[in-house]
Amino acid sequence: MIKVNINRKKSGIIYAFELSGHANSGPYGYDLVCAAVSAVAFGMTNAVIELTEIEPIIDQAGEGGYLKVVLPEKIADEKLEKASLLLEGMLTSLKTIERDYGQYISISEK
Repeated sequence: MIKVNINRKKSGIIYAFELSGHANSGPYGYDLVCAAVSAVAFGMTNAVIELTEIEPIIDQAGEGGYLKVVLPEKIADEKLEKASLLLEGMLTSLKTIERDYGQYISISEK
């Protein structure tokens, strides 16, 4: 199962997320849930870098199955607002995947 942990500041803004595990919804190379979650998470991370010029702290496991992205603490308000919108969009997409494939993905927010 893919576990998604979303971390929010007291203000409610997402500042970090962590993905761990494997969906195992199909044979290696044909796991559509894993592919969807990966595409959403990596696409959002690339969008934050490209559209906000923020360099998040990224930690990945060598063999896959783990991704952690943390926004730096000091970010201009305008950039943080853009990044926040992108992160909320990612969460919406992941919740859609969870709604249809909840046996393979679990999302928690703190």
